[in-house]
Amino acid sequence: MPRLDDDERTQLLERGEEHARRLFHDFVDFAFNGNILEIAVGLILASAFTELTTSFVSDILLPPIAVILPLNRNIDEKFAVLKAGPKYGDLDGYTTLAQAQLDGAVVLAYGVFINKCVNFLGVGLSLYLLARVYQCISPEPIIKHTVKCRYCKKEISDKVECYTYSFRLTVSENTMKLISVYMQAVRCVNCTSWLDGREERMH
Repeated sequence: MPRLDDDERTQLLERGEEHARRLFHDFVDFAFNGNILEIAVGLILASAFTELTTSFVSDILLPPIAVILPLNRNIDEKFAVLKAGPKYGDLDGYTTLAQAQLDGAVVLAYGVFINKCVNFLGVGLSLYLLARVYQCISPEPIIKHTVKCRYCKKEISDKVECYTYSFRLTVSENTMKLISVYMQAVRCVNCTSWLDGREERMH
């Protein structure tokens, strides 16, 4: 096997260091990009918000409902035994879901499913109310309504984002700023037909 001389070894080392440095800089640019950090913060807040809503539903909302109905136990502890385990007779029945699963019984844990459904509805309702509050204080609509085009039959947004210039004229300075506004959509973005049906009136 031929051996490399000092110049070739130095060139290979320099080339490897350059590739490693470029890879490191690419990773730093990717990891500390503004959009990536915003997504990371959003995911962390969303996870904490989901845990908070789940705790509210499981620990605050469902126990009073179990007392009012009455169910004699929490909703997530309601289950039906499909096939009893070997210690079912000695235990005189199962009192908790964990006890039935520990005995190896086949159970239909419908209470857990109801609990998760209520959690899903609670999270969805909380996010919807949060979006409504955000939409009241922000000009950008977060809840976008759609309409169906009468020609191509595709769902499109009923509002479109338009850009305009805002002028500020003072004695000391004249400034011009590009701003975005949302206006009622008048044409379909897919087939470019008029949404008010003027094609039919023209024919």
